[in-house]
Amino acid sequence: MLAAIISRITKCLLSNGRLLSTDSSKIDEPLKVEEAETISSPPPPTEKLLVLGGNGFVGSHVCKEAVAKGISVSSLNRSGKPCVRESWADSVMWHQGNLLLPDSWKDAFNGVTAVISCVGGFGSNSQMYKINGTANINAIRAAAEKGVKRFVYISAADFGLVNYLLRGYYEGKKATEAELLSKFPYGGVILRPGFIHGTRKVGSISLPLSIIGSPLETVLKHAKPLTGVPLVGPLFIPPVNVVAVARVAVRAATDQVFPPGVVDVHGILRHGDQK
Repeated sequence: MLAAIISRITKCLLSNGRLLSTDSSKIDEPLKVEEAETISSPPPPTEKLLVLGGNGFVGSHVCKEAVAKGISVSSLNRSGKPCVRESWADSVMWHQGNLLLPDSWKDAFNGVTAVISCVGGFGSNSQMYKINGTANINAIRAAAEKGVKRFVYISAADFGLVNYLLRGYYEGKKATEAELLSKFPYGGVILRPGFIHGTRKVGSISLPLSIIGSPLETVLKHAKPLTGVPLVGPLFIPPVNVVAVARVAVRAATDQVFPPGVVDVHGILRHGDQK
């Protein structure tokens, strides 16, 4: 009987907004909830991307893609800031330096978390080896010394006989690939596109390379088995749009789960379709 009376009294007090207390003088005081202590967590790490050759055809698209993703972007080029009247160019920190002259550019790697190299060129065999090989190898070693986490290199697909005709070009790229895999076994990515198409600007002239490249890409991207045919196989390597190359390069440089190693043309096409 006594238990029933106590139960009714408790329900009555609770229904009137009062809380039962062992101290009768504090029955009418509302429940005080202590404010939880705020724990300040450090902000997420900020990606600082350095694009080598960012004023070139592929490099400019890489910079544009990275800026669009809100990434802090800087670029190292022999001529510094390009004469481009586009908003993305104003969001890039431009450095002037020659990768063959280390004293002119090492400060550009300070604070950088990832590097994308679009450096390459043609000329005599010795010149091509320096541009495609020595210059990039210098950059890879500097990046490793600075503690850069990821390094993406835009290389080139194997075109068989063409490799011999442009021996310095391909030997330089192969030397760079070997150095990258050695210095960045867990954070190095090599992209091997074939013919890269898109709108390429040469001075004030725009070259619509996609007029040829886009139809060939549509047809040849389904002809992967033919690329293994001796001698003529390389002729079936599909072209790839420069936007896709840039998208994959930026993703490979900033996405920690992107697998290291070599990505061929078909891999670029596959990853490039992913938004």
